[in-house]
Amino acid sequence: MNFVRHNVLFLYTEISEYFLACCRTLAKHHQVQVYVIRYPVNNEAPFNFSNQQKVSLYNRKDYNLNSLGNLMQNLNPSIIICSGWIDKDYLSICKSYYKKIPTILTMDTHWRGDIKQHVATLLSPFLLKNKFSHAWVPGSIQKQYAKKLGFKDNEITLGFYSCDVDYFSSIRDKIIIQKKQSSPKRFIYVGRYYNFKGVDKLWQAFIELQNENPNDWELWCLGTGSLDPVNHPKIKHFGFVQPENFLEYAQQTGVFVMPSLLEPWGVVLHEFAAMGFPLLASDKVGAVESFLEDGKNGYIFKAGDINSLKEKLQEVVKLSTEQLNLMGEYSHQLAQRITPKIWADNLMKLV
Repeated sequence: MNFVRHNVLFLYTEISEYFLACCRTLAKHHQVQVYVIRYPVNNEAPFNFSNQQKVSLYNRKDYNLNSLGNLMQNLNPSIIICSGWIDKDYLSICKSYYKKIPTILTMDTHWRGDIKQHVATLLSPFLLKNKFSHAWVPGSIQKQYAKKLGFKDNEITLGFYSCDVDYFSSIRDKIIIQKKQSSPKRFIYVGRYYNFKGVDKLWQAFIELQNENPNDWELWCLGTGSLDPVNHPKIKHFGFVQPENFLEYAQQTGVFVMPSLLEPWGVVLHEFAAMGFPLLASDKVGAVESFLEDGKNGYIFKAGDINSLKEKLQEVVKLSTEQLNLMGEYSHQLAQRITPKIWADNLMKLV
């Protein structure tokens, strides 16, 4: 039996640790070489990345169209996965390989039905469908947009985003006994400090709840951004935290809150589900469709609605440790719906 090694190429924008976890799993379980061309790291999310065995990283800023083309010839990809359509050089590369190898468009944009998206659907035959053979999206709401762009059902794969389920499950294993005895009375927010993340709404709702119905709960916030941190005795700010340091905060907090006004997916919701946390999330968080069932492992509230968020915070405050643990266990079960192994298997089906 002849072994055929595949070279998998990602034309990417900003990478993340969860994406690299998927790439490592792909390389390990399918014996492929993975190449990633990526944009610089976001200053507000300064993750530490480095080359690893069978996963090679290249800086996008080091290449123009001609040198990208030369690199493609050297890498000899079996499949190309392109992150969106904002990079014109990436699009040119995909067009040159179209119908020669699978060329995959990834996107996480929700179908909104606005004028801009309707124009995109009209132009898709000339801008996208002549460059990409398939689309790979996180969930059903993105699939709706992909179909509008002209991709057929059998050309669309779900589950593009996955957290490092094994790593975050290992954190759960370390804290589960402690949580069963006494779930910490602390909400936790992890994300950037921007208006569209809804963190200022969370601060306001939490403060109003404390004023109206004083309780023992605190709110811990991990992140940075343009919004100045609110000053309140029961709200603590810790700045940006690397994923490898999450254990310290996971063992001291009890319920994860994601108040985004617009969140195409939100892998952090998946991460906290894998860690066995009850979840609170707005109805504009895409990942809710996979990892949060209202009333079973947490609550969904109306994005941007202070009263709606405050009501759900109050619902959590009333729960017992046993109820919180049951919710957290169900979160962990839901987290298994997509894993790096499933992600890698889905990609190789396209190869």
